[in-house]
Parts: sequence; structure tokens; C-alpha cells
Amino acid sequence: MTQAPAHPSSAARLADASPSTRHRWLPVGSEGLRYRGGVAVRALAAILGGYGLSALAAAVIAIALPAVRLEAAVAATMLAFVVYPCAVMWVFAARSAARALLGLALPSAVLGAIVAANQYLGATP
Repeated sequence: MTQAPAHPSSAARLADASPSTRHRWLPVGSEGLRYRGGVAVRALAAILGGYGLSALAAAVIAIALPAVRLEAAVAATMLAFVVYPCAVMWVFAARSAARALLGLALPSAVLGAIVAANQYLGATP
């Protein structure tokens, strides 16, 4: 006479579980995938968009600072280390992923236009 084990196997527990409790980490339906997709988009925006924004900010600050080029570049790079975490915080604090992307794209476009105008117009020697 064999007895049933005190603790059923994982497969037995999953077979007995209802579809809504099968995966506690992933809710039923597409809502869980939509949430994870939004987090993935925000993470990519924070990493790549934050880097781009901080690089453009460093370039504009280096152009605008009235100092020797080397000192301006070093100071602008140090200030860009403040811009990057602020951009990351903005991405995850925004109400939606689209708003987060827009919040990175608009300042990046403005800063990029300033850098491009400086480059093509030759405002500084």
C-alpha cells in the first residue's frame, strides 16, 4: 500500500490550479505582457535616451561655457553626470511610456538643433 506524498509535485499543483492562479507573476490576459512591455520600453528609453540627452547637454554646455575648451569640456561632462540620472528618473516617473519618450525627445531635439547650428554656422572658432 503506497501513500500519496505529503507535498504534491509542482506538476500536480499546476494541474489542479485554476487558470487565474497558475502564474502569480503573470496575470491572465495581455495586461501582464503589456505592463512588462511598458517597463522594457521605459528601461530602453532610460538607458539609451538618457545617454543621448546627457551627451547633447554636455555638448551644449561645453559650447556655452566661456572657458578654455578643455576646461569647458570637463565641466560640461561633469554636469552631464547630473543630467543622466534626472532623465532616468523622468522616464520612470512619467505617466505613460509615450510621455516619457516625448519628454526625452523634445529636449534632445532642441539641444541637437543648438549643436547642429553651432557646427554648421561656425559660431565658435
